[in-house]
Amino acid sequence: MVSVLMPALNEEARIEASVSAALAIPQVDEVIVIDDGSVDETGDLAAKAGAEVIRLQRNLGKGGALNAGLRRARGDVILTLDADLGVSALEGAKLLAPVLAGQAHMTVGVFPRLGKGGGFGLAKGLAKRGILLLTGQQLREPLSGQRCLLREILDRCNGFAAGFGAEVGLTIDALRLGYRVLEVEVNMDHARTGRNLTGFRHRGRQFWHIFLALAARVGDRM
Repeated sequence: MVSVLMPALNEEARIEASVSAALAIPQVDEVIVIDDGSVDETGDLAAKAGAEVIRLQRNLGKGGALNAGLRRARGDVILTLDADLGVSALEGAKLLAPVLAGQAHMTVGVFPRLGKGGGFGLAKGLAKRGILLLTGQQLREPLSGQRCLLREILDRCNGFAAGFGAEVGLTIDALRLGYRVLEVEVNMDHARTGRNLTGFRHRGRQFWHIFLALAARVGDRM
């Protein structure tokens, strides 16, 4: 059984299309949207599109939202997709295929290169260097939230790390446990954080959460 976990915060513009596309993936059995304290119509629109909705009374951050969804999920394969993917969430099928075929234990989505934009790469650079230092392996997209993995990995890793450290922590833990991680190119698209005050605040929190996830794993002998 395949469960999709889709954390969402104020994503009413794209959530219906994202849910519909995820449900259209043939192998998907359920889509769980975790409404992480939204103040718009995200939860209602997700339910309208056919998702099971978990409504959090306060914002728990990405890792906390994913853990809330994981507790509800029934699948032995977990597919995580961002809520702003829109119709491109259908590309999640490419992440599922290698896991279902036994070619990988976890896949990570690699987005097309769209040129300059967004941030300055500090958070991504920290994640790349940290994963390389702690596991000896290098990923092109260490922060990608588009992933498919066996549920047993999350069970052994005690779920997702807090906040925006979720992906980095999961990658390090899975590699240290000997699981095969495969990056897969996907033709996905979502809203990118701009170079404005809101964007800088977001990337600052992201950088800090990644640092905390790395620091927690330094010297850890899993």
